[in-house]
Amino acid sequence: MKKKEVIFFMAVLIIAAALWIGMKIFHQNKDYGSIQITVNGREYGTYSLGKDQVISINETNVCEIRDGRATMIEANCPDQLCMSQPSITAEGGFIICLPNTVFIEGIPAADAEENGTAIDAVG
Repeated sequence: MKKKEVIFFMAVLIIAAALWIGMKIFHQNKDYGSIQITVNGREYGTYSLGKDQVISINETNVCEIRDGRATMIEANCPDQLCMSQPSITAEGGFIICLPNTVFIEGIPAADAEENGTAIDAVG
């Protein structure tokens, strides 16, 4: 190989490594926000939207957090309207199951940081 070819390949490798490191840093700093689950007017738990998990709520409902979105995936209530409500995202939102008195509120990342409630996961 010629000297110019070696320099070109080294430059390509350095640029690729810099882009890879930049993407890793960007992904780690992404603000997901969180959800707060309330049952019968009492706080059940607060969970980060940044961690994929399935949350069983008092054997009546099941909430799933996946890819920064929270949805109700199971409910034992007769109408199951909570399962058709839109997902909660980092921008916020609500899921309500009236028969089981389950209330899930989305807390945007900026609000969680201002109120000192930004967390990884509890519960």
